[in-house]
Amino acid sequence: MVDRDFYENIKKGTTTVGIVCSDGVAMGADSRATMDTFISSSEAVKIYHINDGLAMTIAGGVGDAEYLVKLLKMQDEMYTMEEKKPLTPTSATSLLSLILQENKGFPFYVQLVLGGLNKNAHEIYNIDPVGGYTKESRFTSTGSGSLTALGYLEGIYESSITTQEAVKHIAKALKIAMKRDSATGDSTKIVTITKKGFKDYTKEEMEKLLK
Repeated sequence: MVDRDFYENIKKGTTTVGIVCSDGVAMGADSRATMDTFISSSEAVKIYHINDGLAMTIAGGVGDAEYLVKLLKMQDEMYTMEEKKPLTPTSATSLLSLILQENKGFPFYVQLVLGGLNKNAHEIYNIDPVGGYTKESRFTSTGSGSLTALGYLEGIYESSITTQEAVKHIAKALKIAMKRDSATGDSTKIVTITKKGFKDYTKEEMEKLLK
């Protein structure tokens, strides 16, 4: 049986966002990690580059999430060597879903978002702690500040949105979440994946876009 008191002291708390765009996907997250009411880090990494066409955001227990990131990267390397092509969002989601389902007796305390390119398709998947997942056609958000972020995204989303436009909206959604959720805060990290490749926006680039 899972000890709920144990989970109260795990480093957690965040807001992550993923948006399906006309030319790719855009994903973002804050950098604050908390343990109950204590801010344990202002430099937590919550978006990971899996391959040039695939990224993953994490929310929940940091240790659980980082283990799954390492496992997925290893599987991607093995798959690429054997199949001569990297994992897609669909195949990576199926793999993680099986791993999480097999461990549901003592589940990984995570909520994951996988996003990227699958041939000509732009895909975002939201995965829960026991392996359930949904393919999102527009956008998604996870973590303690997700309700605030989702409210903002509902008001601005259009199917024609580009990744460059989405970067601005993700920054805005995270800024709003930071104002209302104490477990979301500090800096913002945003990435995009298009046919041109994987792009990790610097602080300076985001400031220029937001002017």
